[in-house]
Amino acid sequence: MEDAAPPSRISEDLRKFIVSSAPPVVYYIPDFITEEEESHLLRRVYESPKTKWTQLSGRRLQNWGGLPHPKGMIAERTPEWLQTHCARVSSLGAFGGHAANHVLVNEYQRGEGIMPHEDGPLYHPTVTTISLGSHTLLDFYEPMRGDSRAGEAPRTEESRHRFSLLVKPRSLLILREDAYEALLHGIRGRGEDVLTEKVANLAEAGGKVGETLSRGTRVSLTIRHVPKVIKNKLVLGRK
Repeated sequence: MEDAAPPSRISEDLRKFIVSSAPPVVYYIPDFITEEEESHLLRRVYESPKTKWTQLSGRRLQNWGGLPHPKGMIAERTPEWLQTHCARVSSLGAFGGHAANHVLVNEYQRGEGIMPHEDGPLYHPTVTTISLGSHTLLDFYEPMRGDSRAGEAPRTEESRHRFSLLVKPRSLLILREDAYEALLHGIRGRGEDVLTEKVANLAEAGGKVGETLSRGTRVSLTIRHVPKVIKNKLVLGRK
């Protein structure tokens, strides 16, 4: 029996989790998975072969589903322990009726982060993330402008900072539209976070201004849809 196609529109179940104080569109669902599911996912992540890990500056990662490429991603079967959660996220209509076909597993040790960046054009313009193990603060920035006037002081990362999101373990975060396409996002490399009024989802995430949260090791499952897929293993360099 084939799985039913995910809905083409955002489900009503998801709409109630919109973060109204953030630019469009941010959805934050606390406790999207259970503690048991979290433990199971963490176990499967760390049981994966060492060859699945790629070490980068500030984090390491696993790539599941294929390697996104401008000419098309050579599709690989996603393991069953990820398929259930990919299907569940897709069923919310996050990818406009398409099914998730790619998962990036990132591990951030305490004090590690990632520079402000955009995810690029290889993906459907939506990113969904399930967090495991620890909280983090995801920061959003205006891109650097290329039209600075003569004599104008260059804008710093701090001056370009628009808002942050408190992302707790077992939550699902979905970014679309301006939150995904118009802003950069990143994680500052530090061991603890002090919550301020610039955290847009304090109420939704159960935080309060002035609270200090200590980070541990966080594993994120970034679940996406790659539109351009090569189903047979062609050599990408071949014309």
